[in-house]
Amino acid sequence: MIFEILQIITEEVNNFFNIEIEEKPVSLDNIAFIESETNDNTNTSNNVVLSLLHTEEEATLKNIPNHQIEGTKVVYKNNKVHLNLYIMFSANRTDYTESLKSLSKIIEFFQSKRIFTQSNTIFDREVDGMDKIKDFRFTVELFSPSFEEMNFIWGTLGGKQYPSVIYKASVLEIERDVTQSEGSLITEINGNLNHK
Repeated sequence: MIFEILQIITEEVNNFFNIEIEEKPVSLDNIAFIESETNDNTNTSNNVVLSLLHTEEEATLKNIPNHQIEGTKVVYKNNKVHLNLYIMFSANRTDYTESLKSLSKIIEFFQSKRIFTQSNTIFDREVDGMDKIKDFRFTVELFSPSFEEMNFIWGTLGGKQYPSVIYKASVLEIERDVTQSEGSLITEINGNLNHK
């Protein structure tokens, strides 16, 4: 579901740019490989690159019961994994002012749309892997790291800094539909009380 969420965000931001040309202004790629000599991907040249920086489990949702009542039986499954994704838009435009304009447009988009659901989001189900998406709901909010954290992030990614903005997408649910065990419901309690 990680790829699907990032693909949805990429498509939604591209639609917001509303450009009448074939090339999309935002591409889903790894910014760390942008200057790699082996990178043959032309999608990242003069473009905005959306990259996944970090995944984090949402600890506040770990203690949800792992059973469901289905008719007259109880079904036990492993708990869903709830993730937060830290994503970065890096503007790799040949013109610095165009990079800044692109970032402003992206910030404007997320200011106007913070909640994504299957009912308010349009995406291409023909893209490989997107045809099995069911119900989803996640929110996106601006994340502002310190100068030291940004220096560490760009140092990890290869050193060269591009104009960028980081967002936190939360809460993404990942669940494998496998039943661990089943049992029957307790419908009555029998017993005797002895009063002395």
